[in-house]
Amino acid sequence: MGPRRLLILRLVLPLSERVRSVPVWLPVVLTAALLLVDQWLKAWALGHLQPGETVRVIPGVLDWLLTFNTGAAWSMFSGSAAPLAVGRLLVGLALLVYVTVRPQSRFLSIVLSLIAAGAIGNAIDGLRFGKVTDMIHAPFLSALTRALGQGDFPIFNVADMCVVLGTALLLVASFRSEAGPRPTRPH
Repeated sequence: MGPRRLLILRLVLPLSERVRSVPVWLPVVLTAALLLVDQWLKAWALGHLQPGETVRVIPGVLDWLLTFNTGAAWSMFSGSAAPLAVGRLLVGLALLVYVTVRPQSRFLSIVLSLIAAGAIGNAIDGLRFGKVTDMIHAPFLSALTRALGQGDFPIFNVADMCVVLGTALLLVASFRSEAGPRPTRPH
C-alpha cells in the first residue's frame, strides 16, 4: 500500500477502525493493576484513618477523610449496598469479558478497562463490608460545588475515579466522532 493510499485511508476511516486492537491480556492486566491500587488504598485508609478525621495532604487540594457509602454516587440509593454491589460486579465483569472476547481499539479497551476496574473495585467493598470505603477529599472541588449551591463534593476513592474518568473519556470521544466532517448540501 502506497503512502498516498495510506494517508487517504487515515483521513476516511473513523478512529475506531484505524487504531489496531490491543493484545487480549492488556485490559485484564490494566483492570487488575487498577483494582490492586484501589483495594490497597482502601485497606490503608481503613488501617490508618479514623472516620470523619481530616488529614491534610496538600492544603486546599487533597485531604484524606475516611467515610463510607452504602449507596451510589452522592449517596443515591443509600442502604442498597448488596444489590448495587451485584450490579457493579456484573457490569464490570461484562465489560472485561467484552474487551477480551471482542478486541477493541486501544482507546476503547483502556476506557472500558477503567470503568470495569472501578465497578469491580466498589463491588468488592459492597460485597465484603456492605458499604464502599471512600477516603479522597478534594477541597477545591467542594469549593466549586458550594459556589454552585450544591454543597460539598463527595468523598471518593480510586474506583470512583476510574469510573468517572472512563465515562468522561467515552463521552468526549462520542462527541468527537460526531463532530467529524459533515456532507455539504446543495443550496
